[in-house]
Amino acid sequence: MYQYQSQTYDRADFSGRDLRLGELSHCIFQQCSFTNALMEEMTTTSCRFIECDFRGALLNASIHTETAFENCNFTGANVFVSRFTDCKMTGSDFSSAQLDGITLVRGDWSYTNLRHARLNKQDLREVRFYEADLSDAVLEKADLRGSDLTRVLMNRTKLAGADLRGAILEGVDLKSLDVKGVRVDREQAILFLRSYGAKID
Repeated sequence: MYQYQSQTYDRADFSGRDLRLGELSHCIFQQCSFTNALMEEMTTTSCRFIECDFRGALLNASIHTETAFENCNFTGANVFVSRFTDCKMTGSDFSSAQLDGITLVRGDWSYTNLRHARLNKQDLREVRFYEADLSDAVLEKADLRGSDLTRVLMNRTKLAGADLRGAILEGVDLKSLDVKGVRVDREQAILFLRSYGAKID
């Protein structure tokens, strides 16, 4: 087990390194490579990862609190049963990443690529997904109450049984959504009707 605190790394190469069970606190990583690194069960607190490469990294059961992953590449990474609390993930790419069992507690996931992500039955309350790409994602029975879905791409997204009450749906192509079994509030129901040309008195 190791501990890094208040360290700064610029373009450092951690590729393939064994970084399991470590603790990172208030560290900054700029354009660093963590490709194929072993990072299971590690924890980060108030760290910043800027334009870092996590392709193929194993982050299973890792815990991240108030950490920023800005414009990072998680293509093919494994974040099975990892936990992200109040994290900033803006612009990060999760193509082909293993996200099963992931826990998102609030946080900012704006502009992220979550195409094909399996987030069914997840508690996604109050998560900010502003302009994220959730096309072909599985959100069946997910709790999205109070989340920000402004201008999110949701082409062919599976939503059966999801709870959208209180979620911001501004700019979403509502006519493209299959809302069978989806829970919505009255205001959202009116939005859906208006998207189909209904006049509400």
